[in-house]
Amino acid sequence: MGLGKTVQLIGFLSTLPSEKPKKASLLVIPASLIANWVSEIERFHPGLQCYMAHPDAQPRKNVSEKTPDALDRLDLVVTTYALVQKYAWLGAYGWRYVILDEAQAIKNPGTKQTKAVKALKARNRIVMTGTPIENRIGDLWSLFDFINPGLLGSRTEFTRFARTLKDDPGGYGRLRRVIRPYILRRLKTDSAVISDLPDKVEMKTYAALSRRQVVLYRKLVREIEEALTASDGMARRGLVLAAIMKFKQLCNHPDQYLGTGDFSERESGKFARLRDICNTIHEKRERVLVFTQFREMTGPLSRFLEGVFGQAGLVLHGSVPVGKRKKIIEQFQSDAYTPYMVLSLKAGGVGLNLTRASHVVHFDRWWNPAVENQATDRAFRIGQKKNMLVHKFLTRGTIEEKIDQMLEAKSKLSEEVIAPSGEKWITEMENEALMRLFQLTL
Repeated sequence: MGLGKTVQLIGFLSTLPSEKPKKASLLVIPASLIANWVSEIERFHPGLQCYMAHPDAQPRKNVSEKTPDALDRLDLVVTTYALVQKYAWLGAYGWRYVILDEAQAIKNPGTKQTKAVKALKARNRIVMTGTPIENRIGDLWSLFDFINPGLLGSRTEFTRFARTLKDDPGGYGRLRRVIRPYILRRLKTDSAVISDLPDKVEMKTYAALSRRQVVLYRKLVREIEEALTASDGMARRGLVLAAIMKFKQLCNHPDQYLGTGDFSERESGKFARLRDICNTIHEKRERVLVFTQFREMTGPLSRFLEGVFGQAGLVLHGSVPVGKRKKIIEQFQSDAYTPYMVLSLKAGGVGLNLTRASHVVHFDRWWNPAVENQATDRAFRIGQKKNMLVHKFLTRGTIEEKIDQMLEAKSKLSEEVIAPSGEKWITEMENEALMRLFQLTL
């Protein structure tokens, strides 16, 4: 993550020899990265004959139809995962290369999106990702099913193998030997790759609950405990997942949980801690990225930070038009001082270059260390000149602190193959264990 996969791929495309008849390659990316790829191609390989197959990139052209002859005159077509399903001509053409960026998008083999991508015809296939395993080791199978079908057996066979790893850790080594020849991997800790990347310091930043948060939290615990005794099966799983989300909203701010109010600072321990951190950032005229998994929190956080810094910052989430995202990123990266950017984790957590920030705040925690690291690496990447300080917010005594312990345990598996593998789903815990997780311990 942040070590130049985009530039490497552009460099690779520039070395491909001419062939007759000419064949185009296809690059599939998340919509949020279109502006970034356009900028990088213009910078590093302006002579590349490239076509952006997306309505926002070609507002006056019909991108739903491209003839084989027209494609043969191109070097590269760029589209998004969602549009692979929509544009039939993408599936009808025989591509020279099909390249997937942020390839964890096809981790779920049963989805329509994944099936459409895997149906693309190509002589060669490449995947790029900083998180080849996001949640479970089955994610890795889906990637290899795309680039080298059959190497890891069928999905059923690999699932059966994965179940044995808990009792047979030696299986990780065997798997690593099988996949190693197909992986190009670089680490920030390798001085042969980059010797001058500044230090990154990660710290857990603890916040206390306000009185109002404590009252609402204990009330929610009682409600969940009663509901668990009367549910089972899928209903129980849904109840647990809904409860986790409510606890996380409540830990952020009571008004997010209740869906009302003005997000007063005194009613959220996290808002108070954020002010403490950002006061220092403001004094040093440095910049900060604030990540939240909740789209609805980006507005309240931005308004709060505007008061702290005395000027407006920027907001990036999934509803921001693709065309506007490039301007937002350019503004943040410019010399004009923009103190903060608030980003939703899904929209802003991958592919962006935001190296003017030297601080990152994870306002609420994700269940997956790999996803959090992806977000952090929007700033901790090639081009970063300052030491990085990363704050991971936790509310004391709550589910957040207990989940953090689970995340720590999960991170210890990160090198067993190449990234974190499976976890015990919270929804499968016994009721007694669940209530220990939910219980407020002050």
